[in-house]
This record gives sequence, structure tokens and C-alpha cells, in this order.
Amino acid sequence: MHNDKIIVILGTTSSGKSEVAIRLAKKFNGEVISADSRQIYKDMDLGTGKIVRDKNPKSEIRNPKQIQNSKFKIYYSCGIPHHMIDIVSPKTDYNAAKFKKAADKIIVDILKRGKLPIICGGTGFWIKALVDNVSFPEVKPDWKLRKKLEKKSAFQLFKELEKLDSERAKNVDKNNKVRLIRAIEICKALGSVPNTKFQPPDTKYRFLQIGTAVPKEKLYKNIKKRLADRFKQGMIKEAADLRKKYKLSWKKIQSFGLGYFWIPLYLQDKLDKKELFEKIFQAEKDYAKRQATWFQKDKRIKWLKNYGEIKKKTTNWLKK
Repeated sequence: MHNDKIIVILGTTSSGKSEVAIRLAKKFNGEVISADSRQIYKDMDLGTGKIVRDKNPKSEIRNPKQIQNSKFKIYYSCGIPHHMIDIVSPKTDYNAAKFKKAADKIIVDILKRGKLPIICGGTGFWIKALVDNVSFPEVKPDWKLRKKLEKKSAFQLFKELEKLDSERAKNVDKNNKVRLIRAIEICKALGSVPNTKFQPPDTKYRFLQIGTAVPKEKLYKNIKKRLADRFKQGMIKEAADLRKKYKLSWKKIQSFGLGYFWIPLYLQDKLDKKELFEKIFQAEKDYAKRQATWFQKDKRIKWLKNYGEIKKKTTNWLKK
């Protein structure tokens, strides 16, 4: 048993972290916990770049009896159990606090069954929430305030947050309306956004954080190729079906960001297909830059270039 050890595989979009996590899970008897703020939503597959779900997972599971003991919904890919993928409707209001609460329970469940938890994703704050045991302020949604704030632009929301709490404004994503609205909501309720409180990272678990290091030129080629593949597979149609199935407004779809921001404009004849591709490609490159900036702040992350290095580092760490 691994007792209290958890592996974290993180990195930018299109850096190959999902493939690495799956290989490690096969090698070390692990299960993957996705830390991706968009992949939690059902029917958002191509738009979020989800790994492909197994068509007949039972035939590929190496220890089906052990898996049956889990009480959580599992998404199988390459015969490996994945958690926190396809768990809620796109209409659901989901955040880091909810993610941490659910993931904490899943970690306990995985360890109890004698397996290795492998956290994999690119949503930096969600990963930090687990690694540093972040405690979140208890502020319930103020739907009346949210409805009022949703009418404002991201720029207007950012300026409002600056006036309410200049410190929080320094580290928030100024283009993410959902997070800006939540920060303002907390400020209105508490006077400011409290500093996240941490317990020592090794209080309960020990973490090894590994980053998938990819040179910038190769990363951009990966992003472009993967985007082209997703276009061919029906990424645009998926967004249109999402709107129809869940009765979502264009504005709601755009709130998910990246491709979901631009596809509604194409579907409303405000962009042609070539422009759409270039807009999403640029958005994903910009997102990768923001991810890299976030992760570079954490000096505990070990950046490794290939699976061989990652496997060796993991093997040695698990022996300690």
C-alpha cells in the first residue's frame, strides 16, 4: 500500500500529461483524479480535450472486483479509472471548493483500496487546493447580485474588484468573468477576499508534483494539431448540441472560455471557419502561457522532459 503518497502530473494544455498519468497508473496500480475545471462537465468532450472514454471498460479493467468497491462514479480510459470527469451538468455552478471536497473523499477511497492516487490536470488553483489543503471562505451564492454583475464586462468587473480588494485583484484572472463575479460576491459578503489558509502540505499526505516540460515551439505545434483533430471530430457541432440539449444561452456557453467563447460567434455567422480556428488557437496558446506562469511560482514542482525520467523519479520517490 502507498499509505499517504500522492502523485501529481501537471502542465499546460497539450503537454501530454494525461498520457503520462495513464502510463503511471498502469505501472504503479493507480487511479487518476482529473483536476480540470472544464472536464467535470458532461457532454463537453471535444471542446475540453477529454481523453477518450473506453467503449467497453469492463474488458480492460485489470482488477474489476477492487474497482467495484469504489462508491464514486468512474470514467474509464485505456482501462484506467478516472475520477472527476463527466460528473455534473453544464448548468451546474461548480468551483474549487466543491472540487476539493469531492476529491478529498475520492483520495481516501483510493488509498483505502490500496491504490495510488494520481492527480492530473492543468487547473493550477484546483491542484493547489489539494496539495496545500486550502480552506475556502463559506459564502453562499448571491443570485441577485450575480444576475446584476453578469451584465457587466470583464473589464468593468475587474475595476470593481480593484476598488473592493486590490490584493485579490493582483492574482485573479482579469478575463474570467466567473471568477471575478465570485471574488466580488465574497468581498460584498465579508468585506474582502480572505487569504487562503493552508495547513502544512505534509500534515496528512505526501505529494510529488511533476510537470510535463515541453519546449514552446513543440507545445504550439501540439496545440494546433490537437485543435485540428478536434475540429474534424465535430467540436463545433458539439457546442451547438450542448446549447440545444441543456437550453443554454450563448452567453453561458461563452463563460466556459477558450473555444466555447468563440464557437457561438461562428454559429451566429459573426466569424468564418478560418477565423474561428485562428481565434481558438490563439486563445489556447494564451491559456498555456497563463498556466505556465502559475506553475512557475511553485518551486516544489519537478519539471521533466519525458516519460522515462518521470517513471524513474516516481519509482525512487515511492520507495522512500
